[in-house]
Amino acid sequence: MTSVEKRRGRGRPPAFDRDTVLEHAMQVFWTAGYDGASIPMLTDAMGISAQSLYAAFGSKEALYREAISFYGTTIGGYAVRALQNADAIDAVVQLLCESAQVFGRTTGTPGCMITTTPDDATNPLALLGRELRAASVMMVEDRLRRGIADGQVTEASDVQDWARYIGSVVQGMSIQARDGASSADLMSVARIASEAIKTLRSPKS
Repeated sequence: MTSVEKRRGRGRPPAFDRDTVLEHAMQVFWTAGYDGASIPMLTDAMGISAQSLYAAFGSKEALYREAISFYGTTIGGYAVRALQNADAIDAVVQLLCESAQVFGRTTGTPGCMITTTPDDATNPLALLGRELRAASVMMVEDRLRRGIADGQVTEASDVQDWARYIGSVVQGMSIQARDGASSADLMSVARIASEAIKTLRSPKS
């Protein structure tokens, strides 16, 4: 038994804090990608046995899905929070700036974990990645549509195109971060994109 696992009584399976082991699994997948993360790498980081991993999560794929969901509610949750800003334009600017800060952090793994999903179209996790990225773009589009309804965004704005543009900028910053771009480098990108999105501000607001 490893240090993370604790016996709950004779004959009962070992227990562990699920969030703790998920966080460790998340970091392994984030760093190595799904294909590059081996079971020994995962169990070593999680501090549990392979038997416990399969008993708790079922498979490596199921563990990855839960780890990426955990990412979405923890480190990656900044995007949802940013778009809750009362002003639609400020919400998107906040999203861009916080993306630069999170992706370019000096500790941990740079970039966004969603970029670690497999590229192979035959892998169901590739579809998961596309769905997550599409959902992120849709969140921005919905926020801009609400901005039009609230008189914050000009009515003539093509929010679908703008949302795809913002999504492209955010995804691009994630890739650049993994290639070594600093938070300051990414913030310059965020500022330029922010100036562009500010042109959508309604004169009524």
